[in-house]
Amino acid sequence: MSRVGIHNKGELSIEKLLNFIQSNERFNEAGGVACFFGYVKAFTNDDKKVTNLELEAYKERVEEKFEEIAADIKTRPGIVDCLIHHVTGKLDLGDLIFAVMVAGRSRKNVFPALVEATERAKKEAAIWKKESLETGESYWIEYGKE
Repeated sequence: MSRVGIHNKGELSIEKLLNFIQSNERFNEAGGVACFFGYVKAFTNDDKKVTNLELEAYKERVEEKFEEIAADIKTRPGIVDCLIHHVTGKLDLGDLIFAVMVAGRSRKNVFPALVEATERAKKEAAIWKKESLETGESYWIEYGKE
């Protein structure tokens, strides 16, 4: 496990992420860890019924961007560590897509940093999503731009 990563379906483990963040040499400074886990949901943002998603990423560039974001978040006051991971490939309803963890001194430090890391990762990373709908329709959109 590492601080950032792009994974295939089934490779991303929340338990391994938590173990990794707890292994940070500064973890004893942390009073909390805030997490965001994104899953494949049954409806699009405009309420169309989804059957599955397919996600593609330019792995090296996305990991570079995630590393840049995580490093920037770690410069915030009270922040100990930041992890950003994403899954690609064909995913079914309920599958884990996205995980962001931020460790820091208190909730006042970690919650704003978690929101920033999550929003930046979705907006700045080169990831594309194909939504397949119950109607048989499917289309690609740039992730985070929908």
